[in-house]
Amino acid sequence: MALLFLIVVVVVALSFLGLGIGVWVKGKFPDTHVGHNENMKKLGITCAQDDSSLCRGQKSDLCEGCIFLKEK
Repeated sequence: MALLFLIVVVVVALSFLGLGIGVWVKGKFPDTHVGHNENMKKLGITCAQDDSSLCRGQKSDLCEGCIFLKEK
């Protein structure tokens, strides 16, 4: 049991080390924001935060179902 735990700790440590080296070599942390991905922009997929901020106070076809624009 102790041997298995030791193996798991070594594998996890090597994984973290590999990820750290990858970030260090590239010089920056990878940008995982949906709104910054060019392929998703081409498909018309946007971030939920972007959607809600775009809908506030604007009336457009894109924001038809926006909860911020519903009549009270």
